Amino acid sequence: MLQVGFLVEMEAEPGTIVWFAAQLGPNSFRIFDCFDSEDDRHTHLIGKVGQALKDNADLFSQPPTINPVDLLTFKMPQGGSASIA
Repeated sequence: MLQVGFLVEMEAEPGTIVWFAAQLGPNSFRIFDCFDSEDDRHTHLIGKVGQALKDNADLFSQPPTINPVDLLTFKMPQGGSASIA
């Protein structure tokens, strides 16, 4: 499963603070991730995850779009965990 591979890659990136993958519909997905710094974001996008998106381009009806944003505030529980459905 592609999502399992991405989760393994995210765990190997110390600069990726949180990472969420969501399915909005049968063929619609979103990824939201946060980084320690702009350098960590750049490393993420040119690293294994960015390469995996390129390598699996045939799985997408359109090329993925990346829209960087600056997170202003957040609330998360302590000791969150991952779950793959």
